[in-house]
Amino acid sequence: MSGPDGSEQFVKKHDFVQRSAIAGLLAAAFALSGCDKPASQAAAPPAAPVTVAPPVKRTVTDWDEFTGRFEAVEEVQVRPRVGGFVNSVEFQDGAIVRQGDLLYVIDPRPFEAVATQAEGQLSDARARVELAKRELDRGLNLVQTNAVSEQVVDQRRQALQAAHAAEMQAEGALKAAKLNIEFTHVTAPLTGRVGRHLVSPGNLVQGSDNGASTLLTSIVTLDPIYIYFDMDEATFIKYSKLWFEGRRPSSRDTANPVQVTLAGETKPSHEGTVNFLDNRLDVSTGTLRSRAVVKNTDLSILPGQFGRVRLIGSAPYDALLIPDVAVATDQSRKIVFVVKPDDTVEARPVVLGPLDDGLRVIREGLKAEDRVIVNGIQRARVGAKVAPQTAQAPAGGKS
Repeated sequence: MSGPDGSEQFVKKHDFVQRSAIAGLLAAAFALSGCDKPASQAAAPPAAPVTVAPPVKRTVTDWDEFTGRFEAVEEVQVRPRVGGFVNSVEFQDGAIVRQGDLLYVIDPRPFEAVATQAEGQLSDARARVELAKRELDRGLNLVQTNAVSEQVVDQRRQALQAAHAAEMQAEGALKAAKLNIEFTHVTAPLTGRVGRHLVSPGNLVQGSDNGASTLLTSIVTLDPIYIYFDMDEATFIKYSKLWFEGRRPSSRDTANPVQVTLAGETKPSHEGTVNFLDNRLDVSTGTLRSRAVVKNTDLSILPGQFGRVRLIGSAPYDALLIPDVAVATDQSRKIVFVVKPDDTVEARPVVLGPLDDGLRVIREGLKAEDRVIVNGIQRARVGAKVAPQTAQAPAGGKS
């Protein structure tokens, strides 16, 4: 169609199409906006799953820890009593030796010669005693007939006494010579582990008679073994207060138990008892030297090693305990996350105690019926709901 009438119809038709398209777009937009609200509601995250458990309640005892060093109960430096040339070394370096075992042999021939000479002198002295006895007996018989004077009898009696004295001197010299022969065999004075030999065969060693005896080796006992540790003044005062209150026995008159952890270990491997407290505090360090005796039946501990000493530090008491992983840090305070009855999370400040058999003692902040989050604390948010699942018992604990 052409002409004015046809152009007008075309414009009207075009406006109608545009209005219809706009209306359709608006309807679609309203439809989409109407669907947004249900979609956002459906996408709300579910409650975070967490594992909860009540605190474990049991009787515990606090332990204090100290750093200690092991020392031998007995230690001896082996030195010769007589001097001479070393003939042989009769032990293996670092071996266990028994009391009386032969360690060194020193050339005994010079001492054997002296002993032979002493035996001859003793025989001569005994012969002189026999002669003096016979002379005295004859004098006693003759004095009765006035054949000799009393003065002669007294002289013969004195000669007999001098002969007895010479005999005793000769006996002593022979015993000393035999002892020196015995001392040429250097033996272990106690049972323990011997060190390395410090003198080889052929060397000359000095005896104890000149005051500069040669060091041959050393021996230390291993079972039992001492561990020395220093207790700070505050701990000592705490123990004294507990003793005055009758809540803990004093280590001075009671063998309080200790547990020892060696280097590289995560838990105590040896047990012992305290057997010494010093009589004064060290003024330079403010500590009290203490000592415990520890069993070392497997001989695995050597003098000089370090160890961690755990000493009983309180009377037994009832406590609440939770796994240590359930404790979080909020700046300077310690907190645990507790699930309230409406399944929302609460952050509870707590006061911590020591570890006991893998669980942490909680001194303040928890009650026995609280549900503590022990697994999934990274998913817990204060005030948010969670889906708690109850654990049978906290990991590492005892029911």
